[in-house]
Amino acid sequence: MQTLVTVLHIIICIVLILVVLLQTGKGASMGAVFGGSSQTLFGSSGPGGFLSRLTTIVAILFMLTSFGLTYMVSQKSPSLMEGAAKKETQQTVPMPKPGSPPASAGQQTGVPQTSK
Repeated sequence: MQTLVTVLHIIICIVLILVVLLQTGKGASMGAVFGGSSQTLFGSSGPGGFLSRLTTIVAILFMLTSFGLTYMVSQKSPSLMEGAAKKETQQTVPMPKPGSPPASAGQQTGVPQTSK
């Protein structure tokens, strides 16, 4: 499920970039006043209405997929490596049995020995 939402999120990102790049700037209509060509591809009013609505819809979808991916990652169970690290830190040092002679300097007990 997370892979599907990730792929959908990437597609929405690409569409959002393309829709924003298709829009004209605010000063682009000034060129028509001084003899430049007018943009009649999207009608007489230009692409303003259609592209602005499409940008809004795609931006909402982008935010929803972002929130969905964030929720999925936060609810994910711990990985195998996290479980191994916890087990490793919970190991205890073996203690000598009561009544046994103290360990000599040559024996390994797991406890670091200090020199006096």
